[in-house]
Amino acid sequence: MEQPTRHCMSIDGRRLSFLDYGGRGRPLLALHGHFGDGRTFAGLAHALPEWRVIGLDQRGHGSSERATDYSRDGYVGDAAALLDHLGLADVVVLGHSLGGVNAYQLAAWHPRLVRALVIEDIGAEVDGDLSSCLSWPERAPTREALVTGLAGSARYLMHAIREYPDGWGLAVRPKDMVASQQQLNGDHWGEWLSSDCPALLIHGTRSDRLSSSCARAMAERRPRTRIVELATGHTVHETDPAGFAAAVRSFLRAL
Repeated sequence: MEQPTRHCMSIDGRRLSFLDYGGRGRPLLALHGHFGDGRTFAGLAHALPEWRVIGLDQRGHGSSERATDYSRDGYVGDAAALLDHLGLADVVVLGHSLGGVNAYQLAAWHPRLVRALVIEDIGAEVDGDLSSCLSWPERAPTREALVTGLAGSARYLMHAIREYPDGWGLAVRPKDMVASQQQLNGDHWGEWLSSDCPALLIHGTRSDRLSSSCARAMAERRPRTRIVELATGHTVHETDPAGFAAAVRSFLRAL
């Protein structure tokens, strides 16, 4: 597969950036979780050359600019605007964590845009807390010093590390991420159940974000929903990339 190409569009005077992995087939929009960006699903894009994977840097992440708010309407509106910008509809939308809720809310609110859903390890009820990220260093003199300051969180943040004129830091603002999580929290059963397109729910059985009981209830209560459980934590695509890709590939072929 060719290297992805980066593109930008403007929405409300704000830059929204995305990667087009250039697969030869139908489009698949991939939405990352908090602290990620459009490169999150690079491995999946390479595993699915028959699909055109488009990885959005969601507002306040990666190369996309910060927004004035991190509301549900804001995130979903960005995804819808990107598809409109590209002239696309009836696409498969895949999302992890934050991106998963954005994906199934996009299907609920803009059904003509979404052909099918792949939801990675996020529930129909969300109650998370990212306040620990407020203690991360804003800048460090070297990349190594930043990684040290991030401690155990560093392994999840490698794509977000950037060099700036005044040192090394992250491509996200922790305060923005805390606000985003607060607006992500809540009961979203209505949106999860209101769409009827085919859906795949991939659950990490060791996840601290989605319980097995909730995952199975989501699959049981929503028609045309398949569940795959893998022995991972919350970041299934990273911990078991082969198993994740195999589950997605099988689902897509069944479409």
